[in-house]
Amino acid sequence: MKKGHRATLLIIGLWVLSPLSAQADELQDFSSDGCSAFPDGTREDKELWRSCCVLHDLAYWKGGNSDEREAADQALKACVEAIGEPDIAKLMLAGVRVGGTPWLPTRFRWAYGWPFLRGYEEVDEVEAQQVATKMEAALALIEAESQARSKISN
Repeated sequence: MKKGHRATLLIIGLWVLSPLSAQADELQDFSSDGCSAFPDGTREDKELWRSCCVLHDLAYWKGGNSDEREAADQALKACVEAIGEPDIAKLMLAGVRVGGTPWLPTRFRWAYGWPFLRGYEEVDEVEAQQVATKMEAALALIEAESQARSKISN
């Protein structure tokens, strides 16, 4: 193939592929498994701090910068402390600080709603619209789960 033809094919290839790289990533629907690799509660109350974990998952799902992750982790700690479990809160904080890094391919990493290796990327305007659109469904899912769990426990 002649040199000019290769250059033309390269330009056409880049032109065809460029819209794919310019597209915003797709945010997956919210999901939560409660406290992931940690118990959701005690032997006596098996879901004592589960709601704290689900709210923490909501923050992790949408992701954002490292300060937002730190705030989410501190909110989890405060929530579990408010339930009356300060020692568990400290243990959970240590666990999420290590295990929640965005650099591990886990289902509970920071920004798990986005494709892997997003890291601590800020949510831009287009992505914020995706978050807002999916947030209503996420909150409805959390509420439905909470109602179902309260019916089961009653």
